[in-house]
Amino acid sequence: MEAEGTVTRDDASPSGSDGSPMDSVQTALDRGRKAIASGRAHLSRNRLRVAFVVVLLLCAGVLAYGAANATTTANAEAVPEAPETENHTVVTESGRYGTITAFEPNGSLQYYNNSHTKYFDVDPVEGESMTVEYAATDTIHTSGPNCRSPPCARNILERANLSTGETEVIYERMDHRETAAEWHDVDRINETHVVVADMVADQIFVVNTETEIITWMWDAQSEFPLDEGGAYPGDWAHLNDVEVLPDGRIMASLRNQDQVVFINRSTGLQEDWTLGAEDEYDVQYEQHNPDYIPEERGGPAVVVADSENGRVQEFQREDGEWVRTWQWADEQMQWPRDADRLPNGNTLIADSNGKRVVEVAPDGDIVWEVPMSLPYDVERLETGDESAGGHSAQELGLESQTVEESEESGGGTFGFDPFDRVESTVAGLVPHRIHNGIVYISPVWMGDTEFGAAFVAILAALSWIGLESRWKLRDAGVGFRSPVTRRGGS
Repeated sequence: MEAEGTVTRDDASPSGSDGSPMDSVQTALDRGRKAIASGRAHLSRNRLRVAFVVVLLLCAGVLAYGAANATTTANAEAVPEAPETENHTVVTESGRYGTITAFEPNGSLQYYNNSHTKYFDVDPVEGESMTVEYAATDTIHTSGPNCRSPPCARNILERANLSTGETEVIYERMDHRETAAEWHDVDRINETHVVVADMVADQIFVVNTETEIITWMWDAQSEFPLDEGGAYPGDWAHLNDVEVLPDGRIMASLRNQDQVVFINRSTGLQEDWTLGAEDEYDVQYEQHNPDYIPEERGGPAVVVADSENGRVQEFQREDGEWVRTWQWADEQMQWPRDADRLPNGNTLIADSNGKRVVEVAPDGDIVWEVPMSLPYDVERLETGDESAGGHSAQELGLESQTVEESEESGGGTFGFDPFDRVESTVAGLVPHRIHNGIVYISPVWMGDTEFGAAFVAILAALSWIGLESRWKLRDAGVGFRSPVTRRGGS
């Protein structure tokens, strides 16, 4: 008989208490499940690692192929041959390679020079066969009497005979800084006088190249507020083009004010003729090299490289206002910086970040194209200064083309390029100026496909690093909890 108050326990009972056989089985099962889960986790991790390696190797292969097969103009031997055309073509470059290149009508290389740091606007010399004048800049990196605080800029108006190779400096000036201090354009008025777009001083001036006496000047700061445009006193106006019109006026491009202006040398700025306005990007956005078409050729009209908008367009003067009458772009065009209407009705375009020079027919088709590293200006010789025989789009009935229309018609790259699609998607999310700036400073062989591959590689590498860090912390017993929780209902 058991004592009163004593509690008895049946040891054979499967109660699951500590030390029981069932407890040991359960523990073994739990350990087995954990081992299987751990194995699966490590297997999944290894698969992911292999996937990351494959992606990175693929991207590296694309980048290596692009670097090995890219077009370069770093030296004369590397310059590609151009298609045949009726006249000589001259191209300048002002980016990673400073070059001036001339092609024969049969497409072979006529002339090449890379002795200056940068080359900008180029014009034929009237009455001189195969002779051109151009604005160029040398960056001075060593301290001296003319450059006490380098880097400085030596701005030059130079003449070159493309047949003999002889060059002659017509006029030059030292400027105290190199950034935003170049002369992008110098236009000839007569045998002794030229007009200069002086970027560093935000001025346009006329100088006698024989006496070096400045005979006329216009100051952009007297006409436009300093809190508009670029940062003052740095790259505020970025005067990148001047053109002497047939009636004696001067047309100029103020890139950072998004405006093309007209100046009467006697009365000053003609405000009612101004094309564009500060930050009105739907009209034009940091434009380059407007080309004027006079009334006798269907104008007044202006063909302009609408750089940050990635298109070339034309405006017609109608009832005292500027009206857009034509535009052209394809899916490759990126940051064009020159456009001239040729006498045959075609339009010659320097597509800088598109890394090519193209000639576009009236129906919008590309009929001539040559790849270049970073073209700034293009001139078709035997057609006059800035292709002086070209007529307006309105008179010619030119067909406009947008990027969307180009894609619909099957223009651009044939087939599907996933890296190109990645670059296009990323470019659509990044502001124009940032995107063009990245392209401008990147290696010259980087195209859309290479940029897409680089982006995928960076994204894959960052993802891999993040996952490895998370796995290491989890293995060390550091858990992660979502900052968002959901309360269950009763």
